[in-house]
Formats: sequence, C-alpha cells, structure tokens
Amino acid sequence: MKTAIDLNCDMGESYGAYTIGGDAGVVAYITSANIACGFHASDPTVMDRTVRLCRDNNVAPGAHPGFPDRVGFGRRYMDLTPEELINDVIYQVGAIRGFLARYDLPLQHVKLHGALYNYVATREELILRIAGALQKPFDNPVFLTLGTIRTTELLDKCRQEGIRLALEAFPDRRYTDAGELQSRREPGAVLKDPLEIARRAVAMATRKGVESVSGRWLEMDIHTLCLHGDNKESMESAALIHRSLLDEQIQLRPLGAILP
Repeated sequence: MKTAIDLNCDMGESYGAYTIGGDAGVVAYITSANIACGFHASDPTVMDRTVRLCRDNNVAPGAHPGFPDRVGFGRRYMDLTPEELINDVIYQVGAIRGFLARYDLPLQHVKLHGALYNYVATREELILRIAGALQKPFDNPVFLTLGTIRTTELLDKCRQEGIRLALEAFPDRRYTDAGELQSRREPGAVLKDPLEIARRAVAMATRKGVESVSGRWLEMDIHTLCLHGDNKESMESAALIHRSLLDEQIQLRPLGAILP
C-alpha cells in the first residue's frame, strides 16, 4: 500500500477587520483544516466563511479551540482546572459544530491551539479526559496531538477507550533531541525556507520521524503534517509541499480516510 498522510493547516484566525493567514490561497493544497473557534482568534462571520471555504474546496473541517486569550493569540498559559479546560473545549467545538451543521458538513477532528496544545500534549491523562469528553456530544471526532518518541503507549490506551487519536508533526518547526517542539522564543525555532520545509515534510511522511536540532533522527508515528496559518513562509511553501509529497508517491488524504 502506498504511504498516505494528511496535510492540515490552522485557519480562520482573522478577526473583524484584521486578517491573519492566507486561507484562500492555502486551502487548495491541504486535506484538513483546523478552524479557530473564537477564544484565541476568529469571530462568527470568520468561522462561517472558513467553513464555507472548506466545503467549496473539499477540505475536511475540524475545530481548533484554545485558551480564552485573543490578545496573546492563545500562546500564553492560563491556570485552569481540568474541568474548566474540558468545558472550554466543548463550548468552542460546539460553536464550530453549529456552523458545520448549517452546511451539512461533519466534524472530522479537534486540535487544540497554542499554549493549550503544548500543555496538554505532555499530559497523557489529560489527553484521555478531554478526548473522552468529546466522544458523546460530537460523535467521537479524531483528536490531534503532538507525535513524540513516547506516544506509542498513548495510542494503545486510546484504542482501548475507543478514542481516535492522530499524531502530528510540524515541517516548519525545529525539534529538540527529546522529540519536542523547540520553544518559539529560541532563534531559528520556526523555519523560513520553503525548500527546507518541503524537504522535512517528505522525510516525515516517508521515514516516519523527525530530524532534531542537533541532527539526530527520531522515529515516531505521524499521521498528519501541519502548516501554521500565521507563518508566511509556511503558507508560501504549501504548494511546494503538496507537489513534493505527490512526487514521492505519497497520497494526500484527510484523517478520516487514514485512521481506522
């Protein structure tokens, strides 16, 4: 069987008169979209427009909930209890689900945003609690989290509980030797060269792993690759990544068609 992978992008992060990202330009090259839900970015009109953009381009939509932090774009940690986190996520996913229902589209997945994503990615039990809480109200959507060298056990636990988990890698981000994303505060953490981003995307898809900042190869399960909607160079590389993956006989398919 040929290798298949999902290519996702954070979208719908504009707000009112302020535009962030190039959604209309990148949507032709991706298979799944993470749509901001109004807490860290977006507003109802932007959410509606983004859902329609997905519908018109046959892109599988997902919810992209974050901390309630528009000023910091959801990249600042907030000290919330697990119950508060779960309720905030359900609230935001429910908002996107409403717009999807308006256009007869299913919710494919949920991917947390920014500081919330990073916080939860290192807490296995919290992943299980949040993903488990989404099963009943939203028909068991795929839950995205960061693929690391330590996620094999998490995959097994999710399968036991009927949770559909997808592991993600970032071609436009550098990784530490421990298999975690290098902090954005460190120079060079976000890559700017479209050719390098595309090369890393192909390696991640074909070799199932990532190259660390020191050059070490770290094997890990990878189901989807993410382009950051607010990274100008990442957006410009979308077409190149799309073409490079197809040139390597890698099928681009949405998560719902890849996962069991």
